[in-house]
Amino acid sequence: MGTPDFAVASLDMLIEKGYQVVGVVTAPDRPAGRGQKMQASAVKSHALSRGLPVLQPTNLKDVDFLASLQNFGANLQIVVAFRMLPKVVWSMPSYGTFNLHASLLPEYRGAAPINWAIMNGEPKTGVTTFFIDDRIDTGEIILQRETFINENESAGDLHDRLMQLGAELVIDTVELIQANRAITKKQGFGATLNTAPKIYREDCEIDWTQTLEKVHDHVRGLSPYPVAWTHLINNGEKTLVKIYKTTKEPVAHNLGSGQLLADKHHIKVAVKGGYLQLVEIQFPGKRRMQVKEVLNGLKLEKSAHMS
Repeated sequence: MGTPDFAVASLDMLIEKGYQVVGVVTAPDRPAGRGQKMQASAVKSHALSRGLPVLQPTNLKDVDFLASLQNFGANLQIVVAFRMLPKVVWSMPSYGTFNLHASLLPEYRGAAPINWAIMNGEPKTGVTTFFIDDRIDTGEIILQRETFINENESAGDLHDRLMQLGAELVIDTVELIQANRAITKKQGFGATLNTAPKIYREDCEIDWTQTLEKVHDHVRGLSPYPVAWTHLINNGEKTLVKIYKTTKEPVAHNLGSGQLLADKHHIKVAVKGGYLQLVEIQFPGKRRMQVKEVLNGLKLEKSAHMS
């Protein structure tokens, strides 16, 4: 059971390792793109290419869906980036249902663990498999794998690494369950745990009063999606700018937060603790571009700043 690209690697590895995937459950087709054409999920497309039967329920308690799921005869269900399941679904197989989550649970329960781990400046993260229960990301842990986060790594880069690491963990987990050697441990709970809620547009706005580290982590934690944004104030005009990539220049200065320094090849933004150098940005109606390209057609006045 899964929907996005992140889930495809696990599905593919299960097939490659010779496990009998009797069926795939994924989200219904949805309109996407400028033409709003109906588009299948990444998991559906891959499943069909492998000749696997696919179910796309809108209601996970629908009697027809439950009957079709039961007819698959699965003795184990694996969930990777899907939806919260009702008990009637997750309790159906004899071996239960386990989930792959892209964090070291109980840290970063929720919808966007990869983004929040980077945005919070974590030095490491990982993947976890756990048996599903009636709450979100709280079931008993089966296995975990850790990995370090590079100080300049984007959410997109980390996503791809965790996708592969997670697929390997899924196989290890299935092997343990198959051999009846899965030993689980209960998760901790507490107010001090970090969470990973869904990210909204307002969460993506850059706060230039934050430190150099914080702003850099904010940008890379939201790149390439849903992407950090800010406003450029230049020549009396206010323009929305999306920022995909930055580098840090820790240095003492006396400029105000958000003030720009620019030459023919670089744009730097003053923040607490140094300058944030812009590397890849996007203006409305334009493609993503290196700052060097942007400066070919952009004239910045001395008072230009980010807000």
